[in-house]
Amino acid sequence: MHTAAEQTLDNIPAFCEGVLHLADDGAAAVPAPEPVVDAATGTIAAIDDSAVAQTRSIADALRYTTLQLCAAKESGHPGGFASIADAYAALTVLGHTNIVTEVGHHAPGFYSAMFLDGSLEAMGIRNMRQLQARFRERDGLLGHLSGAIPGLLAPAGPLGQGQHFAMAGAYLNRDTLFPCTIGDGGLGEPYILSAIKHFHTSYPDVTNFLPVLVWNGFSQEHHSMVSLMDNAQMTAYWRAHDVDNVVLIDAKDFDDSGQPGAYVDSTLFGDTARSAFTRAVLEGARAAADAALNGTLSVLIIKQLKGAGVHAHGAKAHNLYPGDNPDKPNIASALQRGALSPQAWALVRENMRRAGGGPAGHTVVTEFERALPAIGELPTHDYAPGDKAVPATAMAHMVAELGRRDPQFVVTNADGNEASNMKPINEALQIRHPTADPLYNQSPSGQVYEPLSEDACAGFAAALALFGGRSLWLSYESFAINGWPIVQTVGQAMAELRRKTPATVSMFTAGALEQGRNGWTHQRPEIENYIGGQMRNGNVYLLYPADANMIQAAYSWAMAQSNKAISIVASKSALPVYTTPAQAADAIEHGAVTLYESAASGRATIVFAVTGDMVYQPVFAARDRLESLGYRVRVVCVANPRRLYRPRDVAWQHAAEADGRFIDDATFAALFDGDALIGVSGGGTSGLEPVMLRSRAAARDLFAWQRGETTASPAEILAFNGITAESLAERAVAMLDAGAADSRAA
Repeated sequence: MHTAAEQTLDNIPAFCEGVLHLADDGAAAVPAPEPVVDAATGTIAAIDDSAVAQTRSIADALRYTTLQLCAAKESGHPGGFASIADAYAALTVLGHTNIVTEVGHHAPGFYSAMFLDGSLEAMGIRNMRQLQARFRERDGLLGHLSGAIPGLLAPAGPLGQGQHFAMAGAYLNRDTLFPCTIGDGGLGEPYILSAIKHFHTSYPDVTNFLPVLVWNGFSQEHHSMVSLMDNAQMTAYWRAHDVDNVVLIDAKDFDDSGQPGAYVDSTLFGDTARSAFTRAVLEGARAAADAALNGTLSVLIIKQLKGAGVHAHGAKAHNLYPGDNPDKPNIASALQRGALSPQAWALVRENMRRAGGGPAGHTVVTEFERALPAIGELPTHDYAPGDKAVPATAMAHMVAELGRRDPQFVVTNADGNEASNMKPINEALQIRHPTADPLYNQSPSGQVYEPLSEDACAGFAAALALFGGRSLWLSYESFAINGWPIVQTVGQAMAELRRKTPATVSMFTAGALEQGRNGWTHQRPEIENYIGGQMRNGNVYLLYPADANMIQAAYSWAMAQSNKAISIVASKSALPVYTTPAQAADAIEHGAVTLYESAASGRATIVFAVTGDMVYQPVFAARDRLESLGYRVRVVCVANPRRLYRPRDVAWQHAAEADGRFIDDATFAALFDGDALIGVSGGGTSGLEPVMLRSRAAARDLFAWQRGETTASPAEILAFNGITAESLAERAVAMLDAGAADSRAA
């Protein structure tokens, strides 16, 4: 064993610059000096002794790189990935490199893989020293996975998301395998397997994704919730969720070192036992992959102690803390034990470069812009101002036609399109269901995906968009919060991507004002503030169409966008039409439009800035009161508030497909200048923030949602929240009177 400094420079691969410990080339026999992965096929020819030995070397290299990488910054998470490194190595040499993960804490392991196959050279990372310098740094390798890193297909942060990316990849790319590592800590969350089961019921022919369970007995700070299961119970657990082929490799079956407990570390085995375990992982991975690619839903389970081959075992291996540097005895000794020779490093690099047809950064499906069917201009219906129309239904006809033109387009919904007055979608595209029933618009080949889980709906829709497909998530505003975190994750990832991908689009109906008799359980418009708080990211848009014409403009605009997260909030009730189609399109593109302005001059000008649609009813009633008192009134629809910020308010310049369009001061003033400004929202107030930031009105106020209650009508719930014609008019007059009094006093 030598430090890198003691080796002669001419026998050390250049990418190993910065590797702290190297073994002698003669320390371990290499069965074949040539790489086992064929450059032409991107895989191994057979599982023989050479393949086993070189797969072991890849697993060791992944562990070593992961640990030294984390120790270099005294932070990061080496333990979980260390226990699955054997499976990652096996899948790689078998040519399956479109790998995603459910575990954000596996990031340093995935970065190590991208470093070893050369993908990170696109970021200027060519050796270990540079890898360490860029780890957990800005413009480098962030602490959890991002889709911006070459070769990595999707982000990973919150648990329970990775399977959606794997299923979306499989849906869009039927001849490619998408393995997805899943931690047994995360498996304690039941929605991972329920999402897989529902997807398999809906798409029984799409089996080319492969869950890879990291069954290591521990979560982040304690034993995992499935740690007491035995192998038969774990197998039954997966089979109960439609997984017909369970391939379980238990390291305990190969242990020749007398390790106690159900979970053991394969790197502590003798050479023969270690090779036998690696061979079993290779054979199991091949069997699981082949089955998945040939129509059988499968899982690969590797049961091995957390922290195998690194500095600690169990939850203590999970995270490094200040002081956990490469010189700390337990870390230094682990690095020395896991050190590879220069010859082994060279073989690892060449095998990983060849696997799957080339470095992942050059070959995985998300490194390319996906070709989409041309959809042309979607048909719309021009409603005349003064008509009444249902915004949700107007959009539904567009969605239905889009699905006809793009057969892979998917609509996801948990609570029923029909209940949201969007039945034309179900009629045209059909709910995907194994039971064909025309009464309920069900068909095994339908394009409407309806798991009763907002997480599954949002996850599949957002993942499809990230992977290059068209999708739409429809939800009740009330329940959207249960699915929003993955849209937030994907939206941030889209802001970082180096390629164009369709925007992830969601539309929320049945807002609080339409859910009176259901009470506060169905009145949760606070989701608007959650989304609105992300508009400063630079690629998040919250759209408030005022009527049926404007929602059509909103959806047309959204479907033409790339690398954005767009949410539309609208009603399912018949409401007045205020705009012409041209005005509607202008409102979405530029941010706002004047719906009404008093023709005559008045005592003072009162401006109402409004987000929503149904909430205009008390606003226009307040207009009538104020005009009768001699005031001049302007009602402005805030349709696309992201456009109303000042450029310095938003990190637009950091986003992929950067959008730096904001209305100028003169246009803003023409819309919102007045003697008094009142912002009105039937939901959250975040959409009105840019108006309040830029307004020059001396008198300003906000009326918005406060809390839910059981009521008989929208008017009653509005009144409960203080949004009535009387209160709006009275507040406007009071603000003007107070301003006049202040002027007299001055």
